[in-house]
Amino acid sequence: MTVTGADDRESWPLWEVFVRAGRGLSHVHVGSLHAPDGAMAVRNARDLYTRRGEGVSIWVVPSDAITTSDPDSKGAYFESPAGKNYRHATYYTASEGVPHL
Repeated sequence: MTVTGADDRESWPLWEVFVRAGRGLSHVHVGSLHAPDGAMAVRNARDLYTRRGEGVSIWVVPSDAITTSDPDSKGAYFESPAGKNYRHATYYTASEGVPHL
């Protein structure tokens, strides 16, 4: 026996879910889910990730819309270019007479 609509659900796009726990806080990635559209993704995310009233805001983003860097290229991607060490705070020394540093 086949379930009607099961094939349709398998083709639903994957959505990444971000929840903001409170005002003034950042949205945090909490998981992923499949849904046919953005409105249904928000409703499903609410039911899955904020059951106990933990969130004040939910973002859903299609996984296909996210572009990432390669973790294996971390060194070359995030290091400062040669000769530009002044971009880091560790390059500078704090003067003794300057408070709050």
